[in-house]
Amino acid sequence: MESAFEIIAEPNRRAILGLLIGSEQSVGEIERRLGMPQPTVSKHLRVLREAGFVESTVDAQRRLYRLKPGPLQEVDDWLAPFRRFWSAHVDALERHLDRIHPPTTRRKTRKSR
Repeated sequence: MESAFEIIAEPNRRAILGLLIGSEQSVGEIERRLGMPQPTVSKHLRVLREAGFVESTVDAQRRLYRLKPGPLQEVDDWLAPFRRFWSAHVDALERHLDRIHPPTTRRKTRKSR
């Protein structure tokens, strides 16, 4: 079985997941919005479904796909130390800027633009 990273490494799959963040979509809607042929969309949806990233329901003649965020937890867990790393660096930059230009000075500068 592929890891979450192997699944989302494919750009078309990331694009499909990005579409499904907003709302559930049919194969036809995904095909139109991403400009991909139907067999390609179906192939990627099958991989995403088998890996647990998406699930589908039947609505009349359409199969609607929606995001299942569970597998993305593996990615989120992996990213956590990097978030802490960047957060510490951004906090240090903010402190440095506060020393150079006190917050009241920066606010006035922003308003005068």
